[in-house]
Amino acid sequence: MSKAQQLNGARRPGEEDEICPVCKSSRYLNPNMRFLVNPECYHKMCESCVDRIFSQGPAPCPVAGCARTLRKQRFRKQTFEDVQVEREVDVRRRVAQILNRRESEFQTLLAYNNYLEEVETLTFNLLQGIDVPATESKLAAYANQNAASIAQNAALQSRESQAKDARLAAQKEQALLSREAARREEDLDRRERDEGRKETLDNLAHGQKGEAEQIVKNTRRVVLKQSTARRSKQQQRQQLQDGTDPAAANGDASHFAIEGLKPVVQDEPEQPFDPFGGLDFRPRYYSLQEDYDHPWLEKAKTDPTITAGGYDVSEYYARTMLEAFAGLGCFIEDKVIERDAPAGAGGAIVSAALVASEGGGGENIL
Repeated sequence: MSKAQQLNGARRPGEEDEICPVCKSSRYLNPNMRFLVNPECYHKMCESCVDRIFSQGPAPCPVAGCARTLRKQRFRKQTFEDVQVEREVDVRRRVAQILNRRESEFQTLLAYNNYLEEVETLTFNLLQGIDVPATESKLAAYANQNAASIAQNAALQSRESQAKDARLAAQKEQALLSREAARREEDLDRRERDEGRKETLDNLAHGQKGEAEQIVKNTRRVVLKQSTARRSKQQQRQQLQDGTDPAAANGDASHFAIEGLKPVVQDEPEQPFDPFGGLDFRPRYYSLQEDYDHPWLEKAKTDPTITAGGYDVSEYYARTMLEAFAGLGCFIEDKVIERDAPAGAGGAIVSAALVASEGGGGENIL
């Protein structure tokens, strides 16, 4: 390893001792060697072995004791030095993509905390290899049953991430503009001082004897007035931008976001208009059939003199059945008590009606 790489910290301590478990090549002999890992088993091997073994298609892992089938496109460079940390990050990311419920979706904080505990339990089982098939089946079942909510929360999280990135970019741009404005202000101040000094020297060179002190005072007064006027205009311009032009101060008005707000809950779709307000006019005590077999009704069904005017025998069915069952639910004793009771005995009427209904008033149903 070169001295420049040692000074820049391009490699971690002990990287020279890394050896590929497949070809036994060492980074000490090949400084440009790159090691890759596969999320299936997290066994590290050099890039040349990956190209040589997996270029023709999926193949079993060449590390002794591992028989998992690996694919070349899933190999990637290791992010963390410890492979266990790499695996834990991948597992937690995969679980978080499925179990992405938000606190606002729970009715109580206790329910949300219980949910977080369940998520951590499933993650721990996957990391430690405890009941892995059962845990994977739970995740798969949850993903199938809650696909819509998972997609909605993922989209919401993506929008929040984009808004955060846009806000940070706007803040960086505003900081850059502020530094540019400060640099321009400093350049103008230096230029004004130089011009004032030059003007003072010119006035002293062409002035009368004994006027040097007055010339210096006048020149300083002019320079100070110009600098004060310029700074005042700049402050007024900045205040105007902050007060009436939020897009110029925040980068872009479309990226403005208020932190800490709960996500907007979508309203339920409006139900179709019901002119009866939910009342059900279907018969409760009988079921109206399309046709009834009776000799007396045959003429009404087939005689043209009856049917020519638009008469439908089904209307007769409906009216007759309604009249036959119209008296059900009407208690005669209640009506008699209510009729014979005095006008001021409202409570007694109610009590008597209750007693009559409990005492077998149903025998007088018509």
